[in-house]
Amino acid sequence: MKNFLLLAVLFFSIQLGYGQEKIIHPNQNSLYNSAGIDIKPEFPGGQKEFDKYIRKNYITPREAKGIKGKVYVTFIIEIDGSLTDIKVLRDLGFGTGKEAIRVLEQSPKWIPGQQKGLIVRTTYSLPIAIN
Repeated sequence: MKNFLLLAVLFFSIQLGYGQEKIIHPNQNSLYNSAGIDIKPEFPGGQKEFDKYIRKNYITPREAKGIKGKVYVTFIIEIDGSLTDIKVLRDLGFGTGKEAIRVLEQSPKWIPGQQKGLIVRTTYSLPIAIN
């Protein structure tokens, strides 16, 4: 009886451990809008870390010195956290959009979004402030 109880406890412990893993959406090609999902994707460390990453890595093009404003970008955060299909929706000209793409292409992997407990591909849009 003790052996049975020990096996039962061990079995349920293992099952609970597996339940903690993130499960990828069965249709890996599904694409969700970040505004409508349960858990939004996130840069590692959150928005403050993303802002630091941009400040450290974005190099304002020489032709754009003195220009202030925002470059608006959109991209897909894949289930592995990588960024794909990076596009500039609106830029300030003078290479500012091209530089935003370069920096996002080199970004560390993001924490992907989740819908109903499943990891999903997510579209994401954001402004990058140029000062």
